[in-house]
Amino acid sequence: MKRKIAWLLATIMILSLSLCGCGNSAAPVSEEEASTITIWHDKEDAVIQVLQKHLEELCPDVTVVLEKKSNLTEALKMVGNNPTAAPDMYFFAHDKIGVYAEMDILQPITEIIPREELDPYMGNTLEAATYEGQIYQLPIYYETLLFLYNRRYMPDDAVPSTTEELYAYMEAKTNGGHYGFVEQHSTPYYAAGWINGFGGSILKEDGTPGLDDESTIAALEYHKKFASLMPGETEYATVNTLFNEGMAHSTIGGPWLIPTVRESGMDVGVAPMPVIDETQTPISPYMGVQGIQVLKLAAERKPQAVEQVLRACMDQQLEIDLALASGCAPAREDCYSEAAIAEDEVVMAMKETAEHAVPMPNRPEMDVMWTVTGNLLTDVNMSGKDVAESAAKAQEEALQLIEAMK
Repeated sequence: MKRKIAWLLATIMILSLSLCGCGNSAAPVSEEEASTITIWHDKEDAVIQVLQKHLEELCPDVTVVLEKKSNLTEALKMVGNNPTAAPDMYFFAHDKIGVYAEMDILQPITEIIPREELDPYMGNTLEAATYEGQIYQLPIYYETLLFLYNRRYMPDDAVPSTTEELYAYMEAKTNGGHYGFVEQHSTPYYAAGWINGFGGSILKEDGTPGLDDESTIAALEYHKKFASLMPGETEYATVNTLFNEGMAHSTIGGPWLIPTVRESGMDVGVAPMPVIDETQTPISPYMGVQGIQVLKLAAERKPQAVEQVLRACMDQQLEIDLALASGCAPAREDCYSEAAIAEDEVVMAMKETAEHAVPMPNRPEMDVMWTVTGNLLTDVNMSGKDVAESAAKAQEEALQLIEAMK
């Protein structure tokens, strides 16, 4: 309900601006304004320091202001294309592209940078950036979940290569408060890897839910036995604490977890995702792509400065330096020939995982799917309810909520 209200408010605001002439894209800008680009972001200081340095070097004629926003997604909904409040660009994940494209506030990247100049980018990063056939994001780096293990308990030669090997390890090692493997089994972002690995989906490409598809149901049925050997409460803090304190031998977690466990003294290993025996496909998590999106108003009023900043963000060395600063993987394929990247265990593990990862849906309908899918996973994994019946109920609820959004 809150999201729906925010959407309506944003729409009303944009319409009001248009009617009063405040949103007139033809309004002239001064020379100083035309050479100033404001970029909203939500990134850590290490990433922004690298980006600021490169932009100052590569765009000496443009003043780039990097402004951190704690609630960037809602802020963008509220300001729309308001020239006195909206940024010119924003540096954020790809998953909200559909929302802003439907609000008609985004400029397709390929209307600024010719499509053929994006050929160096990995295909799945461009897929993530695409909505309704248009590329709305310049990818910079991406993240995937990783299979992490504590070498104190699980030596390299004991790392499971298949899910049945993982289950056997869990059966042998889960006792006395210790767990062979833990994950946030009832959180959609984590369960998606199992669902995708079965060929199922939380949300299909056309924006319809896939919760009652045969493949999704099969994945949930199969995943239940793994969840039964994990703690009942598997929220983020519990899972990470169990792994960090040596009570869990392995986990599936993000690259952001690695610095913390290394600081604790853990000899942490990173391995390929186990292959699901039933499908011969690895656990295939969502892939999140971070990059630059351009607001339509900025593209119209400041075309030269916008293009300069975009081209600077396409610099190979920028992506390499950002990846090393953030622990995430470059979106440009040619970065992986560089020694600094090829020798980074975490980055290369994400590159391998990305070969089977699924770009997180960027459609507006996904907003309602997180809660509905979370409730479905709770019913199945924690309340022991029938999978098929629960999936059918969740599918119907999702369809009703999506219809209410229109």
